[in-house]
Amino acid sequence: MTRTSWTRRSLAALAACVLVSCAAAGCGTGGPDGGTAAPSPVGKVLDGTDGGGRHLREVAEEDAPEVGVEVTPESGGWMVRLTFRRFRCSAPGTGPAAAPGRGLAHLFVDGRRVARLRAHEYHLPGRLVPHGTHHVTARLYADDGTAWAVRGKPVQSTADITVSDAEADAPGPSAGTGTPPPAT
Repeated sequence: MTRTSWTRRSLAALAACVLVSCAAAGCGTGGPDGGTAAPSPVGKVLDGTDGGGRHLREVAEEDAPEVGVEVTPESGGWMVRLTFRRFRCSAPGTGPAAAPGRGLAHLFVDGRRVARLRAHEYHLPGRLVPHGTHHVTARLYADDGTAWAVRGKPVQSTADITVSDAEADAPGPSAGTGTPPPAT
């Protein structure tokens, strides 16, 4: 074997390694930082917030998710049932990125958050709803923490319930229903 052929083979191997390395760096699907490609944006994040400090994610009304809420008395509290349109609850542990019609619902009683829901039903303990009239609100959020919104207002539904003195211990027939999503 001559010295020239050894040098040519070494240079050819070195050049192949450099080309493969350069191709791998320049042909990936990620951005300039080498990460994965960002998902396409969903709606527009507004400067306004939902009252709890979370930014609103504006979507067109025809694409917007909808929620309805119904509250009925049951032993030891109230059964809250949510109905969704163009919305699915994400699984626990879902990454913090907005996806069309995906996320979770926050449940509020008189403006105070009492639960984060990834299901259609929730038992609201009676101790959270003392004597008087109360507003039970379900508001929809994307997985990145932004509140879904239409025309600058959060996507939500509210049911009013009234608890009498006797109902504070054992709920009676006074239940509330929010505006359900229209049937499709």
